[in-house]
Amino acid sequence: MRPARGRLLLAVAVSLALSLSGCAEGPSLEEQGEVTGRPGDRRRLVVGSAGFTESDLLAQMYALLLEQAGYRTKILSVTNRELYGPALENGQIDVVPEYAATFADWLNAKVNGAEAPTVGSPDLAATMTALRSLAGPRGLAVLDPGRAVDQNAFAVTAAFAAEYRLKTLSDLGATRLPVRLAAGDECVQRPYCAPGLTKVYGIEVTAVDPKGVGTTQAKQAVQSGEDQLVLTTTTDATLDEFGLVLLADDKNLQNADHIVPVVNRARAGGADVTGALDRLNTVLTTADLAALNERVDSWRRLPEDVARDYLAGKGLIPR
Repeated sequence: MRPARGRLLLAVAVSLALSLSGCAEGPSLEEQGEVTGRPGDRRRLVVGSAGFTESDLLAQMYALLLEQAGYRTKILSVTNRELYGPALENGQIDVVPEYAATFADWLNAKVNGAEAPTVGSPDLAATMTALRSLAGPRGLAVLDPGRAVDQNAFAVTAAFAAEYRLKTLSDLGATRLPVRLAAGDECVQRPYCAPGLTKVYGIEVTAVDPKGVGTTQAKQAVQSGEDQLVLTTTTDATLDEFGLVLLADDKNLQNADHIVPVVNRARAGGADVTGALDRLNTVLTTADLAALNERVDSWRRLPEDVARDYLAGKGLIPR
């Protein structure tokens, strides 16, 4: 359900560069066997961003942590996985922030076809095992996941939650109230959307209002009472503006989309890069990431300034 999600906007340049196979480094994609060479440690690294706020923030934090560890970095903004995935494999990008279950399923579809059963799951350990087994043959190393999770989530108005004493999706199911759900039109069939709400939580979804995932229109529909529930994400920075609150996914319907750094093993798979990026895992939480998104989206601050202030405040880089 996640929509396809900085200093250089070079999607066209990357696309052209990928066609120059003689300039590429690392494995050649689909037919490459398991990579067993020694992990690389280039001192100049390109950090990729997918071009939306959260990805920009994470890329800026990665770059700052790597610079603190003695690397020279630049940030390359590429708008979708179809471009930055091959660029990462070929060494034109060295590290990107990713989402464990989503990236595992994307790689699985590339390897086994679009109709292959999903490999991402609510079980983080199982998801990481699947992700690493798919990433390894492509010359990629997946570092340890952090505490922050950006996954699908469902919200109601604060007034609705107070009236029915709702804190979790189980609470909503127990009320037996019929609800209209504002979401993407694919929600009708996706197992972690309307069918999952009914099967796992016993929620009676009477209709899916196709207003998109976490869009302004979807939130306004719930705010006005036209709909009662909206599909958004756990790091949505604008819920307060619409008077909305998340209901906890207490039975783990959603997949484990923890934030994970993915690196080109031949260029950035060494212990120093791992050590630098692992420092973020000890501090960055889902709530932190939502607050950082808000500072960019609502307060109109620059991602690099927000990232620098956050890391300095946590003692990870000097002020």
